[in-house]
Amino acid sequence: MSRRFPAPWTVVATPAGWRVEDATGMAVAFTYGDDDPGKRRLDDLTVDEARRIAVNIARLPDLLAAKER
Repeated sequence: MSRRFPAPWTVVATPAGWRVEDATGMAVAFTYGDDDPGKRRLDDLTVDEARRIAVNIARLPDLLAAKER
C-alpha cells in the first residue's frame, strides 16, 4: 500500500510559524504562534509551542511504522 504523504516528514520555519512537509515537499500541516505580548490573545500559541506541535506531527509516520511491526 502506498502512502499518500511519504515519510520522512520535516519541519520548515515560516514567517508566521511552522510547516510540516512530506518527502515530496507537500505541506501536511501548519502551526502558527506569536510571541508579541501586545498582539497575542490568551488562547494563542507561542512560537515555541507551535514548533513543538509541528515536531510531534512530523514524528507520526515513524510512530505509525513502529506500531505496524
